[in-house]
Amino acid sequence: MRLIGLLGGMSWQSTAEYYRLLNELTHQRLGGLHSARCVLYSVDFAAIEAMQSEGRWEDAAAVLGEAARALEAAGAEFVVLCTNTMHKVAGRVEAAAGIPLLHLADTTAEAVKRAGVGTVGLLGTRFTMEQDFYRGRLAEHGLEVLVPGPEDQRIVSDVIYDELCLGIVRPESRAAYRRVIAALVADGAEGVIYGCTEIELLVDETDSSVPVFPTTRLHCEAAVDRALAL
Repeated sequence: MRLIGLLGGMSWQSTAEYYRLLNELTHQRLGGLHSARCVLYSVDFAAIEAMQSEGRWEDAAAVLGEAARALEAAGAEFVVLCTNTMHKVAGRVEAAAGIPLLHLADTTAEAVKRAGVGTVGLLGTRFTMEQDFYRGRLAEHGLEVLVPGPEDQRIVSDVIYDELCLGIVRPESRAAYRRVIAALVADGAEGVIYGCTEIELLVDETDSSVPVFPTTRLHCEAAVDRALAL
């Protein structure tokens, strides 16, 4: 079993889900008392969030690159970056680590295509929805990506930072997400990507009339596949 390097803390709420899922999935595959071999480097998200807000992506890449090097030094054989938004600097993190990075957008796109979906809605932080680093990566896989309008983007992103990252789950926010999901479906989305690792704390497949693609679970499934591959 390969040693998985988890680069998390963005936020710790979703990173805890990564740890739980990796171990549950490993147990499902191997049975008995098996659990995942992994090493975790968890950053202080307050510092990273400030860099995001101030557009200091190079500084954030340096911090995460240093963390990735620590994972490699601890014996990790590949890196799982436990955040969608910070995949904006995934290439620099992988280069700093010197070991492969399992790209979250790639694992998600593969799942979308396996489901036979060509047009997909994307929910995430405002950076993930507004910018091209994630949408463009999905488009490279032949997918058409729809995002909410500006006001709905603000609502979706605010719920992530102001509530979910703090472990707050409110029924009013679930209702707002359901409305945004329905609007994406009305615009032609055949499926919806929950493109922020915290979103799965709020909504699931029952909140959408079309298939959903929970990126945390999909990332963990791909990580276990890689860890157990011969």
